[in-house]
Amino acid sequence: MKTSRPRLSHVDARGRVKMVDVGEKPSTRREAVARGSVSMSREAMTLVRGGRVKKGDPLQAARLAGIMAAKQTSALIPLCHPLPLSSVHVDLTPTARGYDIEARVSTTAQTGVEMEALTAVAVAALTVYDMVKAVDKRMVIGDIRVMLKAGGKSGTYRRAEDQGSKQKGKRG
Repeated sequence: MKTSRPRLSHVDARGRVKMVDVGEKPSTRREAVARGSVSMSREAMTLVRGGRVKKGDPLQAARLAGIMAAKQTSALIPLCHPLPLSSVHVDLTPTARGYDIEARVSTTAQTGVEMEALTAVAVAALTVYDMVKAVDKRMVIGDIRVMLKAGGKSGTYRRAEDQGSKQKGKRG
């Protein structure tokens, strides 16, 4: 028995990339949560937590950068639709190895905000790296993943906590 493979919505029947037409979809409330991490040396953590990074506060800069990135996702990811975001929250939580980063994004629109949440986490992590790299060039950004996607036709997706943290704590 032949099973059909799921078709990618961004590829047409001839294999060409296309933007998905969401024009007929109803606007509904949508939310996504993404997480990631940045691990760093003890020296770097001491400077960040002591407010002694020469460039300024990397945590506040990362929050702002993550929010700005979520708002610009369609300019960065070629096939993403521009969306009217209702809210973007970016939090950085200290861990034994650095920081966990979480972005929560919501909208009422015709398509979801997973890419906006992922982009917010990635850019927040990159901002921490940029501000602290003079002290620790070996920082590791990782585990960027969708934790929750709610709304729309496909319903709710929740990732089990332990699925994304298999690599947590490892440094390159």
